[in-house]
Amino acid sequence: MSDRSPQVLVFDVNETLSDMSSLRTRLEEVGAPPHLLPVWFAGVLRDGFALTAAGAFAEFSAVARDGLRALLPGIEGWTGDAEAAARHVLDGFAELEVHPDVPDGVRALHQAGFRLVTMTNGRSSLTERLLARAGLLHCFEVLLDVSGPQCWKPAPAAYRYAVERTGVRPDRAVLVAVHPWDIDGAQRAGLGGAWLRRGAAAYPDVMLAPTYTAPDLRGLAEALGRAGRPAGGAEAGPAQQG
Repeated sequence: MSDRSPQVLVFDVNETLSDMSSLRTRLEEVGAPPHLLPVWFAGVLRDGFALTAAGAFAEFSAVARDGLRALLPGIEGWTGDAEAAARHVLDGFAELEVHPDVPDGVRALHQAGFRLVTMTNGRSSLTERLLARAGLLHCFEVLLDVSGPQCWKPAPAAYRYAVERTGVRPDRAVLVAVHPWDIDGAQRAGLGGAWLRRGAAAYPDVMLAPTYTAPDLRGLAEALGRAGRPAGGAEAGPAQQG
């Protein structure tokens, strides 16, 4: 393996590791159409990014709650309690499961000697519960979130924070995500980027092309695993929250 091969894989969590489709059921349970999920989530990212661009910060849960409280009353015929409905939907984040390809992919990467960490715009406590339910917590050495740097990805400081916590240079780390904006942001901060397509039609031309592209996490593990054990790789201990 080249001595320039990545040592650390930094995982995004929402939609990359976690399958958020069950939140559609939660939306239906409060009288909202299930197709509201991508609209709502895109709005949460937009508002979180906007706060970061303005030099401000708010937790993911607060931004997500405000987004639902704004969207739900606009649904034709909806007459529920927006605060209670938002709380019910957000409680679903604590019960999410990982995508089917995640267990095999994570275990293969861990066994190959890559150091695995997470960096999410959400909460590391939810990441811990997600990975524990999947039996994968022991594969990660630290669980990080944006409350540390007080800015959302794709701000450069968010990626620098993650890399500094691992003690490696940015060019020895790769951000793994399904979101092109996250891949682009990581690469502009000096990391590599591994894009999991998960059925997406195309990667945006306006963003920096990913270092690696794979259909899913199993595919990424196979591609990186063929190169052998990372130089300087170490076994991960129990995950620590950031």
